[in-house]
Amino acid sequence: MSKDKVAVYQQQQKRNLTPREVEAMAFTKAALLLDDAKKHTGNIEEFAKALRFNHLLWTIIQADLTEPDNQLPPEIKANVMSLSIFVDKQTTKALRSSVAADLDVLININRNLAAGLRTAPETAQTAAPAAQTGTRTTTGA
Repeated sequence: MSKDKVAVYQQQQKRNLTPREVEAMAFTKAALLLDDAKKHTGNIEEFAKALRFNHLLWTIIQADLTEPDNQLPPEIKANVMSLSIFVDKQTTKALRSSVAADLDVLININRNLAAGLRTAPETAQTAAPAAQTGTRTTTGA
């Protein structure tokens, strides 16, 4: 199959994804980039690139949480914002240290959020209020 056909197929797949699936994919991609950077700590450029991607993802989440049309309950917004502030601090720590172990907590957070987003809202106790009211997912999609 040609690269053009593969690209068209991939674009079509993206169009058919729910916001939760898109968020889960973003968290998974960030976790994978960080995990790969952890294996190549000698490559500062790749290490920093993975951290920048993760930081951008969390900056988008922070911005979405502050949007007036974000309908998440205030308590969930506050919890996600607190988590994002922790992620910011951990990212800064990892950038300064370039120590692979400093990425572990970021990888775990992203993987856990991705897994939670892939859980059907009907079966996830914490996602039930959002599913019933039609509001955004935990991270704002």
